[in-house]
Amino acid sequence: MSQLLEQQMESVVCRFRVKGKIKQILPFGSGHINRTYIVTMTDGGEEKQYTLQQINTSVFRNPDELMENIQNITAHIRRKLRAEGKDAERGTLHMLPDRTGEHRYVKDAYGSYWRMYPFIDDCVTYDIVDCPDVFRNAARGFGRFQAQLADFPAYTLNETIPHFHDTGSRYMDFEAAVARDLVGRAANVQEEIAFVRARRKETYLIQNRIIAGEIPLRVTHNDTKLNNVLMDADNNAVCVVDLDTVMPGSALYDFGDSIRFGASTALEDEEDLSKVHLDLELFEAFADGYLETAGAAFTPLEIELLPFSAKLMTLECGIRFLTDYLNGDTYFKISHSEHNLLRARTQFKLVQEDEEKMEEMQAIIAKLVQKYTGK
Repeated sequence: MSQLLEQQMESVVCRFRVKGKIKQILPFGSGHINRTYIVTMTDGGEEKQYTLQQINTSVFRNPDELMENIQNITAHIRRKLRAEGKDAERGTLHMLPDRTGEHRYVKDAYGSYWRMYPFIDDCVTYDIVDCPDVFRNAARGFGRFQAQLADFPAYTLNETIPHFHDTGSRYMDFEAAVARDLVGRAANVQEEIAFVRARRKETYLIQNRIIAGEIPLRVTHNDTKLNNVLMDADNNAVCVVDLDTVMPGSALYDFGDSIRFGASTALEDEEDLSKVHLDLELFEAFADGYLETAGAAFTPLEIELLPFSAKLMTLECGIRFLTDYLNGDTYFKISHSEHNLLRARTQFKLVQEDEEKMEEMQAIIAKLVQKYTGK
């Protein structure tokens, strides 16, 4: 870390409502979007740590709306936790105000936006799913997050990334990429193009049902990876973090994306497709934890569509990878020219497995509904 950056951050920290002197500032975490640091402050012989983040305004172009979302939903969760007699300081993020008390962020002399919140200690995160129990506990965390926000007016939230999980919109982007064929790759991926086109109608299903009022608009996290749940020493979910993509949408997006990411037996860019499978044990573990904590808030149609959501979110991700490949790899970071194509193929293999195992997934959901509702 350069001396200039350290001085820049020290100046930023002093503009937040914190006590004491800065002891050290160290890089933290493995996030790819925002830059994150741990700040240690000393005050009267006592030390306290804070998380400092530089918001990536190339991705999140309206920090005011982004921070408004986070402030509103964390305040809502904090009220719920206090009413239940639970620790509101550990159960959700707490954005610190600046010295004036008017903002929850600071804009520095270089035009960068920063935010700061107390560090939630004695917690760990996991990057990969290697244990059904950890996956189940993560699901409990995401499900609890959904339940806590079930009565939040989702329509009041800002869209920090427009059409993020609008699979129909992603499909239209894909067709535009095929038509343009900017780098001459379409001829070599006709099988993949046909695979997507055969499932075109499904890409609009959830969005159309939200528009028709058949599926409720909810607060959704939209990035339900395992490492976005803080766990305690016993691997119990403590707090859901990384709230930048919280937007109005469907709870099905969160469930489906968790399965896409966590219930696969292979890495996202595995070349050997024979290694790529949907692990039904992991599917059941996550569905169990999610329905335990959030199931009571869901409508019968939402519960019915949970298995389909796993397929849809996997298809959407594959469409995005294939679209980027056709456009010349302008969005996702790649390590070689076929990287996005490999990613697309793994997702499409998982889509096939979702289709083959759909009845088994539906049976698992029915069993869990019986377990938690008796119906």
